[in-house]
Amino acid sequence: MRIFSFTQPLNFMRLKWPAIVLSTLLILGSFFSIATKGINWGLDFTGGTVIEVGFANPADLTAVRQTLTEAGYGDAVVQLFGTSRDVLIRIPLRTDVEQAAVGDSVIKALNAQQAEPVTMRRVEFVGPSVGAELKEDGGLAMLVALIGILLYVTMRFEWRLSVGAVASLAHDVILTMGLFSVLQLEFDLTVLAAILALIGYSINDTIVVFDRIRESFRKLRDTSVDDTINDAITSTLNRTVITSLTTVLVLVVLFYMGGALIHGFATALLFGIAIGTYSSVYVASSIAEILGISREDMLPPPPVEKEGENTDALL
Repeated sequence: MRIFSFTQPLNFMRLKWPAIVLSTLLILGSFFSIATKGINWGLDFTGGTVIEVGFANPADLTAVRQTLTEAGYGDAVVQLFGTSRDVLIRIPLRTDVEQAAVGDSVIKALNAQQAEPVTMRRVEFVGPSVGAELKEDGGLAMLVALIGILLYVTMRFEWRLSVGAVASLAHDVILTMGLFSVLQLEFDLTVLAAILALIGYSINDTIVVFDRIRESFRKLRDTSVDDTINDAITSTLNRTVITSLTTVLVLVVLFYMGGALIHGFATALLFGIAIGTYSSVYVASSIAEILGISREDMLPPPPVEKEGENTDALL
């Protein structure tokens, strides 16, 4: 199925410099927000207690928050978990009370305000050392993924395309983390998983464009670099749009129907796919062109003649 049909390639590269300027400003804004507002790390990284409780009737989250505030847990995060009778309570790491006693204290406070007893489903405690280790391992995982992709694209294509691909991936990761910093959305392990998934999705989109750029360089002999790249991007536009739309449809369903625990996951991927599609078209290809990619770089090496072989005549 073709959504778009063009008789002439679209002139994407006409906007390469405005796109580079826009991306640079967004990256600087993301760094500024991360430096000033920081990342709202979840309990997976900071440490704390997660308590799942069950109510006999649909829970009033406002009343639950008020009860916890009166009990000394004003910093608790309260949200529904699956149904209106299941509530998830996240309490940051505390130094004034033993973490093992937090669950009993919360249940006691809630039962004092409820006509029907509140049941505890589970209590999980994440220590500060475990949270710090998860944060370090998560950052290392993203770094290793970027280095591996750099080496792979260099071996398969050409170093200019490799730099463009990794710059595009770094662009997507930085802007996604910047979004979470600006909006102060909770950054937990599900969001980290979404960013790693985004790296894989974005590089797949970029590789498709790069494959077509290589084919176009070998097929179109009398066109400029701009026109060749425009032809390659235009020819992959249908595939890019269809892939992005089908993925977005699934993520929208997850966002609205999957519950609060995966809102961060769906949000990161929804934003990441949009910005990743843009970066595959403009950031990756534009940087490769700015670095001086040419037709000669894409042509296969000439065959090596063996010593004493006469290629001009058949014996």
